[in-house]
Amino acid sequence: MNADKPCVVLIDDEERILRSLSLLLRSRYDVLATTDPVQVLNWVRSRPVHVVVSDQRMPTIGGVDLLRQIRDHSPRSMRLLLTGYADLAAVEAAVNDGEIFRFLEKPWDAVRLQETIATAARIALDEFARLAPAAPVPPPVSREPAPAVLVLDEDPLTVTAVRELLPPSSLVVPATTVEAALARIEAQEYAVILAELRHSSDDVIGALKLLKQASPRTLAIACSSLRDGRLLIDLINQGQVFRFLPKPLVRELLRRALQAAMERHRELRHEPQRLRRHAVEAPREVSLSSRVLDYLRRIRDQARIGA
Repeated sequence: MNADKPCVVLIDDEERILRSLSLLLRSRYDVLATTDPVQVLNWVRSRPVHVVVSDQRMPTIGGVDLLRQIRDHSPRSMRLLLTGYADLAAVEAAVNDGEIFRFLEKPWDAVRLQETIATAARIALDEFARLAPAAPVPPPVSREPAPAVLVLDEDPLTVTAVRELLPPSSLVVPATTVEAALARIEAQEYAVILAELRHSSDDVIGALKLLKQASPRTLAIACSSLRDGRLLIDLINQGQVFRFLPKPLVRELLRRALQAAMERHRELRHEPQRLRRHAVEAPREVSLSSRVLDYLRRIRDQARIGA
């Protein structure tokens, strides 16, 4: 155990991959590598583990399931999933259950992998440095307004479903275009944006990626009948989407996603240092109008002033 270096745990069922990754990382990190999920859980229970890099497809447990258990035992550990394919079910589970920081793809780009792990390690080091139990988030007081929810969808039934699931005091605002949604976010803070990824004319996906940079405290729930694992991986890495819900929407899953997002938003308001866990990669191939980019710039500037 080297206390001077961040601890990075690697798990993969292929020894050659563990050797390659260990060789790449051992000069900067205290690297622990294993093919045994039980050993990983023992490590995170017994010592600070700053970053866990887990393969997805392993014979005894899926990487998402393992990272979910690690989150329960060591929530400060940053969780990264290593995968050689865009398995849609695994990607959706990684968003909705594992809340992973990044997807890393095989074969990996060494520079990008090292940059991602370095970012994750810096965030974890800061959180472990504040290892004393965080003060409990105070209960809401009457003067604190209920979190506002913005629904970006051309289908009016989506906003109806959200209103039916939330208390009457909750502000639920519809928008049918990206520009209208951003105008509302510029005017006031929204805890959650529920966004349909498919749109007749707008690049909702690109807007969500840039919105996370401009307004990191806004939690995005993406929904769509579009089932594309590659697209969702990009939304995780470049947009830190909080949840993904397939359409047609299931009421109970929608209710849980909204509740979890509003709770997380409240935590971020009271513990703003946790926003670092929502850092995103620079988005690629985003094509948005100058008007939309102007909205995003103004939202970003407002967030900086209010920080």
